[in-house]
Formats: sequence, structure tokens, C-alpha cells
Amino acid sequence: MSDAAGPHRIVDPEAMREVLGHFASGVTVVTARTADGPAGFTCQSFSSLSLDPPLVVFAPARTSVTWPRLREIGRFCVNVLAEGQDDVSQNFARSGAGKFDGVPWSPSAHGSPVLDGVVAWIDGALWAEYDGGDHTLVAARVLDLGAEPAGVRCSSTAAPTASCSARRAEPPDPPRAAVSRSGRRSARRRRGGPAPR
Repeated sequence: MSDAAGPHRIVDPEAMREVLGHFASGVTVVTARTADGPAGFTCQSFSSLSLDPPLVVFAPARTSVTWPRLREIGRFCVNVLAEGQDDVSQNFARSGAGKFDGVPWSPSAHGSPVLDGVVAWIDGALWAEYDGGDHTLVAARVLDLGAEPAGVRCSSTAAPTASCSARRAEPPDPPRAAVSRSGRRSARRRRGGPAPR
């Protein structure tokens, strides 16, 4: 059987990064509580995967030293960063200890750290893991999730508070999510607005 497309062209990684950088994606920090305290890492590759069962997917780099620790635990929280949380993103992108220094957080119902000021959070459990080249694709079953408009935690599984119910009925202008163009400095845009240049 012949390859109708002809021989495969070798794609330059820098060109791929430049072209795919035009797709704006959110910036997340994946967190968990370990025996040594909270741990986490910045992850730009994140998406909803399935509604039934409820699944999300993210892609840690194979070079990550934090992901193997979180994998062992099997439960974690994906924190979707808000505009203005560049320092949090950069802090969790580095290696070493002290990533949580000066970063306020509270435990989710399943015990994983939910960072203060995030746009949304998704508590998950490891569902499956697949080869993704220089990354690994992690599918996680959603255990709980919510958004925090104006600092009020609205969970999908907890009984809603009066203020959370009121906010759901009349949603405020949501905080801007942190947006990144692959391999570039973080950019920002409001939902429905123009993509960053």
C-alpha cells in the first residue's frame, strides 16, 4: 500500500511551536497532597475530554519530576489560573521545593489543594495514561469541580450556599482566565474577545 501523501516531511519543532502557538490555551497548575506536603506543577495542555463518564485530559512533560509523585497518589486537582497569576504559573513551572511558599490554598473535598484566586478547579482521579511522545497524556475522572466567582467557591457536588446559588442565577462577569500561546510568554484575553497576538 503506497502512502498517498508521499514521504513524510520532517517538521521543525520550532516551526511547530510557532504555528500551534496561535491556538490560545489556558494555563493550569495540577496539585495534590503528598506525604511530604503539597506538590504541584504548571501544565499548559489541558482540555475537557468526555461528559459520560466525566473526563478531562492534561499532558505533563516526560521530564516532570512532580507528575510521577502525583501519579502514585492517584488524585489531584487541576487549577485553572486567572489573569494576573503569572507569578503562580512561573513558580510552579520551576523545579525544587517551595512552590507553595506564599501561595494561599485550601483543601478540596478530596483533599487536594485548590489555589486561591483561580478561575476554576477540577478534582480528579487518574483514569488512564497514554504515550504522547515527549509528554504523557493523562485522562482523569472528574470527582468534583467548580468555579470561584468573586471568591465564592461553587462546587458541583456540595450543597450550594445562598451566595453561590445567587451567583449561579445571575453570573457576574467572570475573571479572565490566564491564556498561553504554546512555548511563549503568557497572553490574556476575555472569553469571546480577540485572540492574543
